Amino acid sequence: MHAPRSAWPVLEYAGWRETGATLHRWTQVVGKVRLALTPWLNHGWHVPLYVGAHGLGTSAIHVGGEVLEIEFDFVDHRLVLRTSNGPERGFALAPMSVADFHGRVLAELAAAGIAVAIHPAPNEVEDATRFAEDTVHAAYDRAAAHACWRALVQVDRVLRLFRTSFLGKASPVHFFWGSFDMAVTRFSGRSAPLHPGGIPHLPDAVTREAYSHEVSSAGFWPGNDAFPRAAFYSYAYPSPRGFAEARVEPEGACWSKELGEWLLPYEVVRAADDPDATALRFLESTYRAAADLAHWDPALDCAIGVERRPRPIG
Repeated sequence: MHAPRSAWPVLEYAGWRETGATLHRWTQVVGKVRLALTPWLNHGWHVPLYVGAHGLGTSAIHVGGEVLEIEFDFVDHRLVLRTSNGPERGFALAPMSVADFHGRVLAELAAAGIAVAIHPAPNEVEDATRFAEDTVHAAYDRAAAHACWRALVQVDRVLRLFRTSFLGKASPVHFFWGSFDMAVTRFSGRSAPLHPGGIPHLPDAVTREAYSHEVSSAGFWPGNDAFPRAAFYSYAYPSPRGFAEARVEPEGACWSKELGEWLLPYEVVRAADDPDATALRFLESTYRAAADLAHWDPALDCAIGVERRPRPIG
């Protein structure tokens, strides 16, 4: 079901920037707990967070025969730790340094009987100050965090709908804490050239495993200093010849030479009469351009799924 236009909140990067930088590092602390306790899954699919009814969470992490879940609750503004063999634990989300947040998370895990060692510094950011030493990033604006999560709720729904129109291998819709974005990725089934790597503070082996096969990937991020606006994005790896010049909809979409991907500002979607349809036009047209130029098998495509209606075959 499509959401009303009013469901898409205002999301201005200038007002969100400091809280976003802090949350980026907080989510990395929690994400690295999941990473440390979970067997490696292809393309790093074992590490993301997922949109839930109150925020972003890890989903189930299996530890010693029990289950751990960690959630950023952006309604009640708490970090919540739940285990299958003990009481709920956590603490209030409020302005605090990354160092303090890191210490409190590890203390709550220890109190729950969970011993875990995580990599001590963030990935995919230029400033990779160790979590335990980062006293600079300490902002938490409740309204800004809530608005970002509400935007992610809408994006999650649209990306899930978009995912239904592909029969091949496709990732879940998930939130990567390294790049601080939501993504869904389609695969052609063919191997890709070795990725050059070079992502800041991310081992090349991780990047190369993630991009071991040909992809068309799309998603959303709430803005960063390189592109200080919330935006949908779409890229292909390897990027086929002519992709930057492809015909992409809707009006307002643009190719970023610096980022090597198509962008559609979130505000264009939010201001549209039908935000869902506007976002889907971007997702579908960029995928179509990548797939056609790279000669993907058209048998991988199908119609968008409909509630309670099995997909016809034959």
